[in-house]
Amino acid sequence: MKKAIFLDRDGTIIVDKNYLNDPEQVEFIPRAVEALKALQNDFLLIVVTNQSGIARGLVHVENMHLIHEKMQAVLNPHGVQITAFYHSPHAADSNHPLRKPNPGMLIQAAKDHRIDLGSSFMIGDKPIDVEAGHRAGTKSILISDEASETCSPECVAPDLLVAAKWIFQMNLD
Repeated sequence: MKKAIFLDRDGTIIVDKNYLNDPEQVEFIPRAVEALKALQNDFLLIVVTNQSGIARGLVHVENMHLIHEKMQAVLNPHGVQITAFYHSPHAADSNHPLRKPNPGMLIQAAKDHRIDLGSSFMIGDKPIDVEAGHRAGTKSILISDEASETCSPECVAPDLLVAAKWIFQMNLD
């Protein structure tokens, strides 16, 4: 069984542009590429992203795929490979099993890639990311400048690189 880092997309890896629909507007958060490069040495990198903008007609599915292709194209020169991108196109109020905080995307990825969820991590910038990770059986990290009163992640980190360093330290203990 493999270990994975499940990553929210907007606000965790790339700047949250609020219903991003243009691949040319992809902007990586500082230090995110460095973090992904380090993490991929021990983990599969799996993006799991809610995209309610699709249900709302604000984001076109084709553009979302082009955004993911653009992300990978930016990562390629750095030797970083995203194993897979999973998305939930469902409305925010749908409670669909794939939509975070439900763990459906993580569970599907675990089946598809033979991932041990108990040895894996979910990293995201919202409490629903933390909850999805916990529901799937992973440890969860919240990307935030302060602790959350609405969720209980194993770690709160200001960015993806600090989260990666925490994961490596935890794996050494």
